This record gives sequence, structure tokens and C-alpha cells, in this order.
Amino acid sequence: MPQNSGEYIPRRGHVNPIDRSPMKSTLLKWIVIGLILVVMPLAGAVLSGNPPGGYLEFPPRPRAVPPRPFSWPVFWSYAVLIAAVVTPLLVTGLRGLARHRLAPPPRGRWPWWGSLALAAGAASWVLAWMRFDWFAAGQPHTFVPLWLSYIAVVNALAYRRTGRCMLTHQRRHLAFLFAGSAVFWWFFEYLNRFVQNWYYTGAEYGAVTYSLLATASFATVLPAVLGTRDWLAGFDLFRRGWDGWPAPVPRSPRRAAAAVLVLAAAALAAIAAWPNQLFALVWVAPLGVVASVQTLWGRRHLLGEPTRGHWSPVVTSAAAALVCGFFWEMWNAGSLVGWTYTVPYVQRFELFAMPILGYAGYLPFGLECAAVEELLGELSGGRTGAAHDVS
Repeated sequence: MPQNSGEYIPRRGHVNPIDRSPMKSTLLKWIVIGLILVVMPLAGAVLSGNPPGGYLEFPPRPRAVPPRPFSWPVFWSYAVLIAAVVTPLLVTGLRGLARHRLAPPPRGRWPWWGSLALAAGAASWVLAWMRFDWFAAGQPHTFVPLWLSYIAVVNALAYRRTGRCMLTHQRRHLAFLFAGSAVFWWFFEYLNRFVQNWYYTGAEYGAVTYSLLATASFATVLPAVLGTRDWLAGFDLFRRGWDGWPAPVPRSPRRAAAAVLVLAAAALAAIAAWPNQLFALVWVAPLGVVASVQTLWGRRHLLGEPTRGHWSPVVTSAAAALVCGFFWEMWNAGSLVGWTYTVPYVQRFELFAMPILGYAGYLPFGLECAAVEELLGELSGGRTGAAHDVS
């Protein structure tokens, strides 16, 4: 691994038995992951006595999954669990930053297109939050310009800090991220049918218009999160702050992966049966499916890097999603078309529209973004994050 980079280089020369035809293996892997992620929630709905048709309506409509009222015991249980995970990471990272003295990464100049993106983002922000009569027709469609501007800005920030960014050095990979992102977030829209934690307000569209507009918006998710990660990865804290921190190593990775796969698949089914109690698993179970399938396929992946002493890719991906989450929620607060939350037991102490504990969901979501990037990298031939062949 390069000493001053958060990017992992695929190892060459090793062929896993399951991977003798790489493209067929990758497509088969996508099929297996897709079937588990789509079928298991529906199976859970059927087994719990709920007709599956309601989960497949399009455009989606809020369904009768009334959220439970606020509960102090549940709130504090989640708060303690989140603190137990996050606090050691913060303390370790800050200690690691003080311990490691790194040479600064190569720096680039601020690109001219970064200034153009800043101006476009500022203009889009004004148009999103103001209600100009002359802009009434465009008022519902400000999400995409805002986030395209954001993506360009974080790429410019990454370029300024490290001399590289996806927009200048990995355009093909970036194009795959836009395409894959649309499918990626449509899946989370599908999972939301079972828990009904958010719904959209401000405009009504038919099926065709809704699918086109939604797909354009969803296509910005992965480029935004992973562009932010590339920028954060240039800071000393994220470059090496956590490296060397010990992590448990399973004696049999494949057996552990098989167990995780069974648990994650069961969790997806359980979400449909007990949506109010298990809504948080929406952000955890898919990651377990992807990581365990990667392990069973003989691939290194993001969640395996801590066992090798490389925590920085994990923490940086999680932090990047949290940064994006702040901007998603902030810009949503004043936009005409947006989303509203109905989160059981913890719907209180909102920052913008999001309950404060809900921001913790962005942490595993960032890991899911990175995991999907690894899968897309296998198809595009671009960078694959931590997805190496296992020796």
C-alpha cells in the first residue's frame, strides 16, 4: 500500500478458484447479492402475513406503518450504543494523529472549474430555498443542480489537497458511480417500503416522470459520498490516524462470512415483520450481505481491512457519508420538494428534519457506498477500493 494514500491497489497474479472467469464471476456475484437483498424482505412480509403487492406499488405511497411514539429508554439505548462505537474510534484517531508524523501529500492548485462549481452551487442554493415566481416551473428540480455542484466542489477540494480527483484522473470510474448510484439508492427506496421511515413531499408525478426525476437525483449519491471521502483522505487524521489499531481476526474467514450472510439475510426478512423495532437494520444488513459475499468469493473488501491494521478507509468512508448527510438534511430543510421522517421511538431533537440519532445511520451507509464502489470497480476496470484478490 502506498504510504501516503488511502487507496488500495488490487493485487495481481493470484486467481481464486471461484474467479477463473472474472466477468462471469462478478455478474454471478451481483445476481446472488441482488436476489438476497430483494427477495428476503418480501419473504419476511409474506411470512408475517402481509400481502407483498403493497410493497411493490409505483410510484410509492406512504403505507400504514404507524411509527411508535418517542421512548426515552429506546432513545438512550441507541445513544449509548452509538457512543460505544464512535468514542473509541475518535480517541484512537486523535492519538494516532499525534503519534504519526507524515510528509504532506502533493498538492495541486485550486482548479478554475472549482470556482465555477462554487458559484453554481450558491446559485442553486438560492433557487432551492427562495420562491421566485419566474422560477416556479423549476422550483421542484433544484436537487440535481445542487448536488452536481457539490460533487464538483469536493472533487476540486480533493484536487487542491492531493493533486488528484475522480473528475480529472478517473472519469470512467466516476461515470460508473453515477450509473451505479441510481440503482443503489433505488434499492434503499425499496427497503423503505417495509419500514416507512421517510416519504417525499412537495410534488406529485406519474410513474414515468417520477422514475426519471428520481433516478437523476439518486445518481448523485455515490459520487457525492465517495468524492467527499477522497477529499477527507488527504487529511492527516484520515490518512493514518487509525492504522495499526488491532482488530479481531476470525480463525476461519469463510465460516465467519457464511454466518454473517445468514444473519444479514434473516435481518432483511425480519425488517418486514417488525419494521418499528428493527428499522435500524436497514442500514446494517445490506452491508453484511455484500461483505460476506465478497469474502466467500475470495475477495478482500473494506470491512476486512481493519484486520490488517488499515482502519482509515473504513473511518473515512463513514465520515464522508456523515458530511454529505449534513448537507442533504440542511438543503432539504428549505427546498420545495423534499422528504419527511417518521422514525419510531427516537423522533425528537431534530437537526433540520432528521432526528439527531438518525445521523448515526450515515456511518454504515458510507461503508455501503464504498462496498458498492468495490463491486462497480470490478465491472468498470477502474479502482476497486479495498477489493483485492485474497492470497
